[in-house]
Amino acid sequence: MNQAAVGRRGARYKWEVLALLWVAYLLNQADRQVFNVVLPLIREDLGLSDVAIGSIATIFNLFYAVLVPIGGLVGDRFSRKWIVTGSILFWSVATMFTGLCNGFLMLVMMRSIATGGGEAFFGPANYSLLAQYHERTRAFAMSIHQTAYYIGIIISGYAAGYIGQLWGWRSAFYVFGSIGVIHGIVMIFRLKDKRDPAAEATPEAAVGATPEMAAAAPDSATRAAAPRARLTDGFRLVFTTPTALILTVCFAGLIFVLTGYLTWMPTYLFERFDMDLSGAGFHSMFYTHLFAFFGVLLAGRLSDRLGRLHPAWRMAMQGFGLLAAVPFILLMGNSATLWVIYVGFAGFGFARAFFDANTYTVLYDVIPPRYHSSASSLMMMIGFGIGALAPVVLGAVKQAVGLSFGISMLAVVWLICGAGMVLGAKLFYLKDYNKIDHEQ
Repeated sequence: MNQAAVGRRGARYKWEVLALLWVAYLLNQADRQVFNVVLPLIREDLGLSDVAIGSIATIFNLFYAVLVPIGGLVGDRFSRKWIVTGSILFWSVATMFTGLCNGFLMLVMMRSIATGGGEAFFGPANYSLLAQYHERTRAFAMSIHQTAYYIGIIISGYAAGYIGQLWGWRSAFYVFGSIGVIHGIVMIFRLKDKRDPAAEATPEAAVGATPEMAAAAPDSATRAAAPRARLTDGFRLVFTTPTALILTVCFAGLIFVLTGYLTWMPTYLFERFDMDLSGAGFHSMFYTHLFAFFGVLLAGRLSDRLGRLHPAWRMAMQGFGLLAAVPFILLMGNSATLWVIYVGFAGFGFARAFFDANTYTVLYDVIPPRYHSSASSLMMMIGFGIGALAPVVLGAVKQAVGLSFGISMLAVVWLICGAGMVLGAKLFYLKDYNKIDHEQ
């Protein structure tokens, strides 16, 4: 096969990789949201309090946060194909076993520890593998990949509620977990690490290859020759790179708000507006993630264009997105009219997409490629560690003064983070960006 044919085959395969990881990420988010959608049924069936229910989600995120740095270290050292594939199989089986739980302790064991532990290894390797196959198309590929998050939550929001009403909350976990197992088996045969000549010969990989790119490639010979990435090195880089540090802190603010919203919004509509479970699950997620779907595609394209003119625009876009979402969060928490709340959902989703589209692109712009997994794992550890507090905090606020106030207070978090991102883009981004070789 000539070089041109090899290059075309490699160029096509990078989009297959995106498709495989897209479905995996969709199932990842759908499996997470199942619990939030059927939460009222679990609470009633097992006799749990709002704080206990919030604690299960909090422990899930804390356990995820503790293990994700190990996932990042493993992702920098070993086959990302097998880490991603093993993760989806593990958490899907744990999701199925969640349906067998009969009390708080079992839910913590299966939902928080087993499922959270399986997902912790998925994120760093997933994003790093996608970034390796997509260099010049990275922001656009990351944006498409992010749409899986939105669609997965929309599907889960309706389907889990419908299944829960029809056959009980346990069946929802059985169905979603089994689908994940099937996709994991597909990935065993179709997903590859970027180590074969066909992948390495793609035009975008061949032009301007740098030592950092070579070190990042999971080719066995390259990995054997390069010094092993150390977890502490990736952590040190994040804490000593102002752009990465600001991004990490604001990512934590993003996750805090999103985790609180995802955990309690279906219950908010279910209780306040007397919706049935499938309706509450669907409406609480549909408008937000439909508009986020279109927003992230727009933001990804815009990021690639503006980033070529002035890279700092990517981080600025994130800040402006958070600031624009603030009034819509206030609408969500304070309106007594459903259609106004739906407008709040839509604006909230569209605006937050401008942060989502740029998160890993911004991080990878200021961190050397061989430390991408460990740096992203630290960002996820801090983000989900802080975000883990949201479900139990909102559960306590709900019992004390009502969920409406709890949702409204989330706007303050994004106001602070949005301002921090805009300032970071102006003061630090170009300095940090110019330290990395971007000849790709």
